[in-house]
Formats: sequence, structure tokens, C-alpha cells
Amino acid sequence: MAQTITHRGTVKSVDGKHISVEIAQASACSACVAKKLCNSSESKDKLVDVVCDEATTYAVGEDVLLTGSLEMGLKAVWWAYIAPLLLLVAVLLVAGASGNEPLAALSALAVLAVYYGLLYLNRGRLTRKFSFTIKHIK
Repeated sequence: MAQTITHRGTVKSVDGKHISVEIAQASACSACVAKKLCNSSESKDKLVDVVCDEATTYAVGEDVLLTGSLEMGLKAVWWAYIAPLLLLVAVLLVAGASGNEPLAALSALAVLAVYYGLLYLNRGRLTRKFSFTIKHIK
């Protein structure tokens, strides 16, 4: 059975099949019992857009549970961080062999810009692959 990632959240808006859910993204420190004595604890609220055919059954302010697969999270890390890092290093090594370091650096940055541009253009396809499911909390 695939491992899942779960987040509790609150419905902020419902628009057609799109549900906007606010989740609290907490660092490891924010769950610590000594967080009031320490200044390093942090927590941020994030909005997640969930596409759901039964969106009309959810109400603004309702507490919900978002679930996604661990595999989905690992793929997202691959596409967002690991693949561009490998691409950057490869271009730096190849372009750096010419001896022109400024050109190598600019080439690496240009390749990253193209890479992230392609990701942006394919966001529709990626959205279908990287989506959370939403459930009512009883």
C-alpha cells in the first residue's frame, strides 16, 4: 500500500470544481513543546487548490483532510529541485570546459530559465499528476 501525506485544512473558497483550502505548513520546531521558550519556531499558512467533482458539498470554513501519495511528493521534489540541479551542474561542466567561466555561468542560468519555463508551460499536465484529494472530517 502506498504511503500517504495528510494535512488538515480549512476551506477558504469554493468556485465551481475548485476548492481553495488553507493548510498550516509547520516546521519541525513548531510542534515542539518548548516552542514558546525558543524563537526559532515558525509556521506558515498555504493555500492549496483542489479540483473536486463534489465541490458543492463543501462549505467555506469547514475543516477538511487533504491526502496525497508520498510518491507524488517525491516526484515533485525531483522536478522542482533535483532535475534542475543536475541540469545546472551538467551545463556548468560542459560549458566550463571551454575555459570561459562567465559564459558557462550565463549558459547554466539560461538553461534553468528554459527548464522552469517548460515546467510552467506544462503546468496543466503537472496539475493533473500532482493533486490532492479532499475528504470531509467527521
